[in-house]
Amino acid sequence: MEQLQELLRIPSPSGYTDQVVTYVKSQLDELGLEVELTRRGAIRAVLRGRDETIQRAVVGHLDTLGCIVKSLKENGRIELLPIGFWSARFAEGARVTLLADTGRSYRGTIVPLKASGHVYNEEIDQMPVGWGYVELRLDERVHSPGDLMALGIHVGDHVAVDSAPEITDSGYICARHLDDKAAVAAMLTAARAVAQSGRKPPTTIYLLFTISEEVGVGASHVLHGDASELVSVDNGTMAPGQNTCEFGVTIAMMDSSGPFDYHLSRHMATLCREFAIEHSRDVFRYYRSDAAAALEAGNDIRTALVCFGLDASHGHERVHADSLAALAKLLYAYITTPPAKPLT
Repeated sequence: MEQLQELLRIPSPSGYTDQVVTYVKSQLDELGLEVELTRRGAIRAVLRGRDETIQRAVVGHLDTLGCIVKSLKENGRIELLPIGFWSARFAEGARVTLLADTGRSYRGTIVPLKASGHVYNEEIDQMPVGWGYVELRLDERVHSPGDLMALGIHVGDHVAVDSAPEITDSGYICARHLDDKAAVAAMLTAARAVAQSGRKPPTTIYLLFTISEEVGVGASHVLHGDASELVSVDNGTMAPGQNTCEFGVTIAMMDSSGPFDYHLSRHMATLCREFAIEHSRDVFRYYRSDAAAALEAGNDIRTALVCFGLDASHGHERVHADSLAALAKLLYAYITTPPAKPLT
């Protein structure tokens, strides 16, 4: 939980991830792992195994949804476009930080174009939903594009949306950007448990942290060596008609890119049964993960997707601590046990 809260404090919309990469690298360095950064800034960490001829990988992503400055408006407000796929419906009312090139940051709120019922009466309920119907109101004395530029604000600046986490006594974590920082927290927790146990994994394990999953690139550029398996760690969608496990792990059998590897997916389910981890299986229709990007890049690799249960993904997200604990336990089991069968 402490790891997750630290991650949520760090703004990391896709394209602006240096700070979170530095933080996660420091956590891996403390564990004594071999760590390297790719040219683009993704992280590769290595847990050396007893048999280094077999290599497996676990991947999560550090980037989140966010916004970018589309234009500076005549009234001193700012037009935004989304980074990643999310609805402007969930942006209304969000507190944000605009990250200027100068290193300065500015606070503000995303508001509808017609934000006051005292002015617009019933028209506030008649506005369509879309990014063309909201704007960023900065908490600065700005009334024109010139005022904004005088502050060092330009088209193309990143805007980070506040995570605003709240942890309830009943074990729920409510926040933005749980996708995928909750998974990263589980990965780091599993890695710490392995390091503290003194156990050497049966095979070499790569822990991969990508920085562009929300914009579709993800693990296409981070793999190296000859990893035979890739387990992607991401969110499972809680909704009517879905079979995602709210308090355990969900093993995805297929997403919009197609079925996951038959053998690896069932191996993850077997580990759940052997280690008494609550779990379910689900299929996602409008979903893709780092696994899809890895395959599309031409990697000859088995893939699986394991998930924590997330309600209202890419919106007002919520996860239960039990689901994250179960996920960390499964990752620990995967890292510290042999593959299902010899890999070639």
